[in-house]
Amino acid sequence: MNITLRKAAHNIVGEFAFTERDFRMIADLARAKFGLDLQPSKKPLVYSRLAKRLRALCLPDFEAYCLMLNEPSGDDEKKYLLSALTTNVTHFFRESHHFQYLKEMIAPGLCAAAQTGRKVRLWSAACSAGQEAYSIAAALCAVNPEVGKLDIRILATDIDPQMIAKARAGRYSKDQIDAIPQEYRETMLGSGHSQDGIHMSSKLRDMISFAELNLIEDWPMKRSFDVVFCRNAAIYFDKPTQSKLWQDFGRILQPGGHLMIGHSERLSGPATVTFKSVGITTYQKHPTNDANRFKSEQEY
Repeated sequence: MNITLRKAAHNIVGEFAFTERDFRMIADLARAKFGLDLQPSKKPLVYSRLAKRLRALCLPDFEAYCLMLNEPSGDDEKKYLLSALTTNVTHFFRESHHFQYLKEMIAPGLCAAAQTGRKVRLWSAACSAGQEAYSIAAALCAVNPEVGKLDIRILATDIDPQMIAKARAGRYSKDQIDAIPQEYRETMLGSGHSQDGIHMSSKLRDMISFAELNLIEDWPMKRSFDVVFCRNAAIYFDKPTQSKLWQDFGRILQPGGHLMIGHSERLSGPATVTFKSVGITTYQKHPTNDANRFKSEQEY
């Protein structure tokens, strides 16, 4: 069906009626629940993304959709709402400079520390379908092939349960192999690929724990991290939420730990004095005797 969108009295008219009130309700819910910052200019985008949900649910208009979201049974639909309003497009070794820096500048020290018995933890926050987490694991294996025998683990989280399910399965379409450098393919794929797709090796999967997590809610982890990757997630948040997120990462990172963020993101707020820039969108927490750092030995 060819749908033409036009603005009339601040409403979007198309296949489904979409009023200013409908947009405001969705925007307020997205901000409160997920921290998303949906400005009025995003109304056409919201319409086009959510119209698919209305068709799937056989709803007559956005008013009915908003009513459903506010019902107790609407909790599951909120997850679909999030998936529709955010972009889960990624690939292995995206923004490759981060993995190069991890491999050359960070991983050797982490592996050496783990060989002395220290627990080493890395976090892939907003991991989407998991390619980032598997790329991190592969970079560690490139430094020490026996890394799986050390106490080095990766936590990979995302707010979207559908993405976590895909990540945990570790199965991807065959075209994803093009993003994997030749030097990593044996470690990452082993015998786990075919004409139908690719499958991450058990060596990498054993290094990673996948879990659902909403970044704007309280974090359950009790252990501090050595490295945090949080790339292209904060762009969906407003400035105060971004500032708080950077502060939270500053608290949960070990002194001297590293934070990698997206190419279009920049640290802001109080966190700018917590970190120093050491590379392209790569930051290191200043070494301090931070009394607020996490000290518990509880595992995630």
